[in-house]
Amino acid sequence: MSSTGAAPEQRGTTIWLEESAMTETDVDPDRAAELRGQMVDALVADGMIISAQVEAVMRTVPRHRFAPDASLDEAYAPYKAVFTKKDAHGVITSSVSAPQIQAMMLEQAEVAQGMRVLEIGSGGYNAALLAELVGEAGEVTTIDIDPDVTARAERLLADTGYARVQVVAGDAEDGVAASAPYDRILVTVGAWDIPPAWIAQLAPKGRLVVPLRIKGLTRSIAFDHAEDHLVGTSGQVCGFVPMQGAGRHQEQQVLVTGTGEIALRFDDGLPVEPSSLDNAVRTPRAESWTGVGVGRQEPFDTLQLFLATVLPGFCIMAVDPDLDTGLVSPSNKWFSMATVDDRSFAYLTTRPTADPQSVEFGVHAFGSGRAALAETVAAQVRAWDQEQRGGPGPRIEVHPVGTPDDQLPAGRVVDKRHSRVTLSWSAAPTADDQAVPHTPTAQGE
Repeated sequence: MSSTGAAPEQRGTTIWLEESAMTETDVDPDRAAELRGQMVDALVADGMIISAQVEAVMRTVPRHRFAPDASLDEAYAPYKAVFTKKDAHGVITSSVSAPQIQAMMLEQAEVAQGMRVLEIGSGGYNAALLAELVGEAGEVTTIDIDPDVTARAERLLADTGYARVQVVAGDAEDGVAASAPYDRILVTVGAWDIPPAWIAQLAPKGRLVVPLRIKGLTRSIAFDHAEDHLVGTSGQVCGFVPMQGAGRHQEQQVLVTGTGEIALRFDDGLPVEPSSLDNAVRTPRAESWTGVGVGRQEPFDTLQLFLATVLPGFCIMAVDPDLDTGLVSPSNKWFSMATVDDRSFAYLTTRPTADPQSVEFGVHAFGSGRAALAETVAAQVRAWDQEQRGGPGPRIEVHPVGTPDDQLPAGRVVDKRHSRVTLSWSAAPTADDQAVPHTPTAQGE
């Protein structure tokens, strides 16, 4: 899948990753079929493939034909993407997504025979899977802003027997009106917002599956069309190359040491004056340990969304390993939940417990209000543990920009350019509720 390409002025700087000289005649078809079967078997065993339809098409479409620069082992690795294009700075702009992610989104979409489907972000392989799912009676259109990507996808689809897929070069912000309405729209690039065209081109009972970024957290969410808005029915943790073109959205950063060592990344504007955090990290550290343990392999993605909902200054902290001087000690230096408040900032971390298979959540805070902020965050972690842990996660809806507050569901409102995204939490099920089925909204990272 592509980031929908580079902006027009950047297209001349993008290059394909080095391709091998391997051709289809060099490939052992029996070995390819064996590895494809092993890939699908692994995804079925891990619960990533749950329907017979998705299993059948992933056993049918030769993934390696859409990743000719990769070895067979690389093409059929169930949890690894194959990168196909980068820009002049080495940033990946196009890839064939990991089979696990593609299976997950196809399951969310519930594509059926005869449907009309739009894919936003081209690569070829996923469009071929969709073509198999809709059959000869259905239609698949795939669009990408990068003409190099669409030319490659069109060639690979034709060479593999899927010439019936319509490939369009253009900015996906406007969708593809000529083939609308669509029963399903699958977005295979990271989107910060939902353009009005996507909703307008969705059939009345259609479904949009999109990796939507909310407060710096990306979730693949299946949205059902409900009159003038969208209602999320499921969400899964994922990561995608970000959207380019008109839908591009740049995060803002605060460098708390004046260098790139420690960056606080904000998705929706800065809630504080950046200078107010100057040298806050050089104050003594306040700590607050929560008493909330989590297994080392246990998912806690609902905690991420919960903190993003209840902490107004929520952000993501990243530490550059090449510049790291040890001023902060998060569990994950690349991606740590954090928040700011006036002249202070805090981040979530963990420490070992007596049980080697679990860790305890804690908070480190710096700045003039560090003690109070540390305890505020710790209290919210405890609230999640007591009220939301094991629950379905938030109900996520997308409403048109300009929708009055009194017409939105209760909860956190995240305002974007085209839409107002709401996150509404209900209590986690108790023992008395266990007879009532709940659909989880995410799986752990």
